[in-house]
Amino acid sequence: MEWYQLKTPEQVDSPALLVYKERIRENISLLKTMIDDVQRLRPHVKTSKIAEVVQMMQSAGIQKYKCATIAEAEMLGMVKARDVLLAYQPVGPKAVRLLELVQQYPDTDFACLLDNKAAAEAISSLFAAAGKQLRVYLDLNVGMNRTGIKPEGALDLYQHLHMLPGIQPVGIHVYDGHLHDTDMATRKKRCDEAYGPVPVLQHAIVACGLPEPVIVAGGSPTFPIHAARPVIECSPGTFVFWDWGYGKNLPEQPFQWAALVLSRVVSVIDGQLLCLDLGHKSVAAENPQPRVHFINAPEAQPVSQSEEHLVLKVADTAAYPVGTEFYGVPLHICPTVALYERAYVVEDHACTGTWKVIARDRMIAH
Repeated sequence: MEWYQLKTPEQVDSPALLVYKERIRENISLLKTMIDDVQRLRPHVKTSKIAEVVQMMQSAGIQKYKCATIAEAEMLGMVKARDVLLAYQPVGPKAVRLLELVQQYPDTDFACLLDNKAAAEAISSLFAAAGKQLRVYLDLNVGMNRTGIKPEGALDLYQHLHMLPGIQPVGIHVYDGHLHDTDMATRKKRCDEAYGPVPVLQHAIVACGLPEPVIVAGGSPTFPIHAARPVIECSPGTFVFWDWGYGKNLPEQPFQWAALVLSRVVSVIDGQLLCLDLGHKSVAAENPQPRVHFINAPEAQPVSQSEEHLVLKVADTAAYPVGTEFYGVPLHICPTVALYERAYVVEDHACTGTWKVIARDRMIAH
């Protein structure tokens, strides 16, 4: 029996998200071997959005986390994560919601990103008025061109942050998500070039008489590169489930697929075309096809997809009668997980329960 197969698949309606508990545990263990100190790990929880997965990482000694939404931050507070960085600059109501989390979960030390004076002053006023102090990281733009201040204005902003009440600047956040070259030598060269301004800024901050800032750098593609730098905290996220995209493009990282989508044949169109119940609502659709690789039908080629349906071309549909289960590895697992309200936990080929994908919601309680 193949590792991914369920003994009694009829117990799980499709489309469904399956998570393989032992493989998750093995991925966490592998991650720890790829860095010299577990305290330098700050995994991003945007991939799983599941409290039980975070608890597995906590059991493995991982105490620092990164997240992208208030709901993900709240989930981390609920499981008493020690140190949480909201890798986002909260504006408007988000800043108020973050303050509520700080007040609600005193066992968790929250922080957020800042990249401009206006947002910094708004958060400063909010937290100072509440008698709280929030740790903040300067978000540095090293080429992603999405958020962050460019290096030439970074020192001035960091000094300004130190003059504001209600916030405490503690570090620099460096996300290089634009770097995902398959060739490791090319990726390392580009990563080193993007990282170049960071030690310069770090030295300038110290020269001004300020405490040396903590550096939080990278995601999954550049994790092995930043892991080799001393002291820096690293923030891979996809490792916990892995996916088809990173499996192809990051061959130096031998993580296992630990989350699959289960779908079924709902109609046989002709001798070569069949239809599955795996539409846009069931697997991340932001990339071109193929958006999923079927382990038990690797020759299947997508023809079309709509909200509830995926049409595939195969050599002979006689091999796949109506009701046949298809086990698929998503091209991009993170947004795929967010499409499901629960994940079915698989242990020894059996579904042993479900985990709520609690942080897929825009709001939990705050």
